Amino acid sequence: MDQELTPAGLSPDQLDPSAPVPLYHQIYLVLREKIRTGEFPAHSVIPGEQELSRLFDVSRITVKRALNELAAHDLVSRHRGRGTLVTASAALPQVHGSFDNLIDSLKTMGLETQVQVLELADMPAPPAVAVLLDIETGTPVQRAVRLRKLSGEPFSYLIQYMPADIAARISREEMESIPTLVLLERVGATPHEAEQWITAVAAEPQMAAALDLASGSPLLRVERVMRDKDGRAVQLIHAHYRPDRFKYHMRSTRKSAGSWRADG
Repeated sequence: MDQELTPAGLSPDQLDPSAPVPLYHQIYLVLREKIRTGEFPAHSVIPGEQELSRLFDVSRITVKRALNELAAHDLVSRHRGRGTLVTASAALPQVHGSFDNLIDSLKTMGLETQVQVLELADMPAPPAVAVLLDIETGTPVQRAVRLRKLSGEPFSYLIQYMPADIAARISREEMESIPTLVLLERVGATPHEAEQWITAVAAEPQMAAALDLASGSPLLRVERVMRDKDGRAVQLIHAHYRPDRFKYHMRSTRKSAGSWRADG
């Protein structure tokens, strides 16, 4: 039996009429988020055009365009007399990262997702990259831009830098089919430690387009440096994750009075 949904959490405050993104697409993004997070579960009936029009304070035509866009992306199906139903395949899985056993977590992520290499080029290391890789500015590095997908849907936008001598032993085809950490192990640059910084950023236009988001949408940004057992930096990556598809987990435990230890 189809589950009727209550319209809690839907309001005009979620829309920005001054934004360059059309109102119907903003409504689409709001509803898509509720579907992806499970708030609107599979087989449930979402509020109808008239009710959504009232809740968002927009025209019924605007709501209809938003619902049609959901249907075009196979997130809902529309039925005369039954309303708009969330499809069984709409709620896509999330990937959960962890600070504990980070290497294993990243390998698993690489196996569970698909990668497309968007850009690949050799270049002199810019100053900011050189500092993090602990090399001289202008030292040859390879820059790779990759799009990672989960169940065929955009998941993360990755900008990676590697020392040129390491990158030369890894082909583009391998980068699209084998987890990067496995490739580093194969070429003798096994990661031994990682240092990373996590923050939130707004999606730049090119990044937003690749991730199927509105420009300026919030992203989780992880900057990570991988080093081998000798302390040499073998990879720098700027990973930008869709927050609806990725979560990072951390647990803190107290070792002694006044000191804490953080675990994933």
